[in-house]
This record gives sequence, structure tokens and C-alpha cells, in this order.
Amino acid sequence: MSSQTIRNCYHLWLPRSAILTFGCWFMLCQLLAASDWFGIQIIDEDSKRGLPLAKLKTTDNTEYWTDNQGWIAFLEPGMMGKDIYFSVESPGYEYPKDGFEFQGIKLRTDPGSRVKVAMKRVNNAERLYRVTGNGLYRDSQLLGIPTPDHRSSWNAGVMGSDSVQMLPYRGKLFWIWGDTNLAHYPLGNFHVTAATSAIPNRDKAKDSQELVENAPQLSYFIDQETGRPKKILPDDAPGAVWLFGAFTFHDDYQNEFLIAHYSRHLSLGNMVEHGIAIWNDEKEVFEKKATFDIANNWQHPRGQAVHIKQPEGDFIYFVESFANTRVAANLDAILDPTQYQSFAWNSESKTYHWQSTLPPTTQQDEQTKLLANEMRASDARYDLQSNEKSISMHRSSIQWNNFRKRWVLIGNEINPKSDPSHLGEVWFAESDSIDGPWTNATKIATHPKQTFYNPRQHPVYSSKDDRIIYFEGTYTQSFSGNPIATPRYEYNQLMYRLDLSRIASRPN
Repeated sequence: MSSQTIRNCYHLWLPRSAILTFGCWFMLCQLLAASDWFGIQIIDEDSKRGLPLAKLKTTDNTEYWTDNQGWIAFLEPGMMGKDIYFSVESPGYEYPKDGFEFQGIKLRTDPGSRVKVAMKRVNNAERLYRVTGNGLYRDSQLLGIPTPDHRSSWNAGVMGSDSVQMLPYRGKLFWIWGDTNLAHYPLGNFHVTAATSAIPNRDKAKDSQELVENAPQLSYFIDQETGRPKKILPDDAPGAVWLFGAFTFHDDYQNEFLIAHYSRHLSLGNMVEHGIAIWNDEKEVFEKKATFDIANNWQHPRGQAVHIKQPEGDFIYFVESFANTRVAANLDAILDPTQYQSFAWNSESKTYHWQSTLPPTTQQDEQTKLLANEMRASDARYDLQSNEKSISMHRSSIQWNNFRKRWVLIGNEINPKSDPSHLGEVWFAESDSIDGPWTNATKIATHPKQTFYNPRQHPVYSSKDDRIIYFEGTYTQSFSGNPIATPRYEYNQLMYRLDLSRIASRPN
């Protein structure tokens, strides 16, 4: 910007229109960004990469949160060029305490200067980035630091995205989210939002830990009339529409279909319609294919789908807390509720078996039977323990892992005591079979006084040897009891990676 342009902007400030004034003021801010901002980058002490979701707070309780590259852009009138104390904290990470138990650092806030502050990772899992929402690289951009994707500073106006489903489909990654907050109004898209991104090339990765270094460049399906994310399952009936249990399916002619269970809700616990929906490539929407009886509360796709070909048959398993529902992998069976099977405890034979009559036996059912001596501990499938503490799973994701040669479960705990969180603690477990037993649990991530629900593993992101795995979930204050939401991170997806060589293998 030339000096004459700057002078013109100042002249416009009083006599001209507010629109022109704002435009020039914005250009001035952009011009000053690189030279006047003080930059602080919080980094992971082990990986040396920037740490998202780290908070710095001044002694007057002004808070700043790092962006996806770990940067905070600081510019406060009266506080520049001074020694300023910042407390430092981040879920699952630590900073040393001083003699007064304060965790923080004093920094000289010279305009244009940049500093790095390392935090020790306590989590087993490493937090990588926020996948959805606005301003993924906001502070980096203000500081003039290169970012991997400038489009993500807007991200189609998406401010919050709930509960991800992601799977390869026709040469791309297909992403599905539930309720979506948009910039133009708090009530955004409640009829499913979707996007695509490129499939990473594992063969070209220099290092298995650098395979998915940055947030995916999401191409949202856009409504051409509004310019906002499209309603992927449009419905004129009242309520929010959700999709779960998404999977791809090939028919006898090798035609590929994208299928999911849809449900329409008037509230969280009030489902009024559900069934099967199939993606229409030409219209770029999901269309209802079959409607199920509202009383059917388990004979349908749910949670995360896993396709397994095994000696007893070709099945699609569905994981909520555990993999206790399945259906034969053919379209007729998928559309017929009577052909769904559950993994249920038989009180007469005292064994688990797959059958089509009873609902699946849950972890809570098991605990009741164990306490009543109706089941031996050795017969339990879901008696997850950690240091003699029982772990109750809320929602989980299960995938086969070639590095461990076992099925790997990543799930979030439901903790009635809410210490350190009600739904924010994330656990790892493994088993020789997808249906268990699951016995030993290791905590891999924590989100004190916040929620991290519906975690999903992304096997397409895993390193070639499956040693490094990736998972993400919904980060939110909802259900936490915490009245304070985290700016920009609230109701969005956080991505983690986990090095399985750091976790000791234990017998079931």
C-alpha cells in the first residue's frame, strides 16, 4: 500500500461513508500486522511443532488462545514494549511452576518480535490442529507467518461442526458433520453438512509422523443460491437431521454406494423418524431409501461402521460404545431391519453370541450382571479397567491395527463425578477380536472441564505400518457444566495422533 493510499484512508475517516472508512481501516491493520504485533508460539516440547488450544492469560485476566500453528498475535495499547507476565496452560500439557505455584512466563512484548515457549506433553496423544471452524490460522496470518491454506481463514462460514464421519469415496475423502453453526446466524445448518478433501499419499510421506501435518483443505458442498454450506439431507419436516454409521458398499456390478443411517429429531432424546439414506452423486444430496419403525432402537446402522470379511461371513459392524451390532454386507440385508444382528448375553448358556432377537448387551448391562453374580468376570466383554478403576465408555471408534496385530479402540469416558471432566477423557484399549473382550485401558488425552465426544479413528491417515494413528472428536463445553466456551475452538473438531510404540502392550 502506498503512502498516498494511507493518507487517503485517513482523509476518508470522517467525511466519507462508513463502508469506505472500514475498508481503509482494515487495510491499515493488514499493513501494520507484520511489524506491530508481538508473536508468541507455544510448541510441543517433544515434536517442536506449534500447539493449538493453548491459553495465555495476563494478570488482568485477558485471555489469548493459540491458532493451529501455536501462534498468538499480541497487540494491546499500553502493554507493548513492556515486561508482561502470561500464565500458560493447555489440556494434556504442562508448564513448570515457580515458587508461588504460578505456571507462566514473563515476556518482553516488543512489536515485531517473536518468541517460542515449550510445553511438556502429558498426554500420550499429540494434539495436531482444529479441523473445522473459522480462523484456523488467524494469528499466524496477523503475524505474517506463512500458512498451509489461506482459504481456511473463512472455511465457508462454518463456525462449529458436530460429530464427524469420514471415509474414502470415489477417489476423495468424504466428510460428514451433524449440526453446523454458521457465521450469519446461531442456528445454521441442521440438515447435515459435508465436504471433500484429497486422500493423503502415504508413499510420498518422508516420515510417518508427517503424513497429515496440516488441517485438511476442505471443499464444502455449497448451496449456490445462498453461498453457504448445503443441506446434504434436505427435509421440510421439523427437527434436526443427523447421519451416523456411514459406509461405502459395492454391489455385484462394482457400483460404489455411500450409505448411512438418518434420523430426524425434535430434541436430543426425541427421534421422530429414521431409516437408510443413500448419496446421490448428481444431486449431491443424501436421499431417503427406506424408513424404519420408530420403535426400532437398534436394528439399523449406528456410530462408526467397520466392514470385515471373515470366515463366518462378510459383515458391516457398527460401533457406538462397542461393536455389538452388525449386518450382512449386501444391500437387501442393509435395508431390512430384521436381518441386523446383536451381540447379546444368553443367560441360559452363559455365553455371548450373535443373534437377531434380543437387543445388544451393553457395558451397563454387564456391570449389573457382574454385581448380581449372573456373569463371571472371565466372561465379561466390556469390563474395562485402569489401575483398578472401572472405565465407562460413552462413544468409541474401533479399527484393526497392523502394528499391534489387534483391534484398537479409542473412546471417551462418561464420568458421573466429572473429575477432571464428564465426557472429556479419552482412552485406548485393544483386543484380539472386534467384539472383545476389552479389559485394559490407557488414558491418551484429557480435556478438563470440557467435552470431547464421538471420537473417530481415521485409518486412511495412519502411517504405512499403522504405528502412528489419527483420531478426532468434537470439542465443546456442552455437557461439561463449564459455562465458559473456548473462543473459536468451541463445538469444533480436534485432530490428534498417537504413536502406538509409546503404549505398552498388555495381555487381555
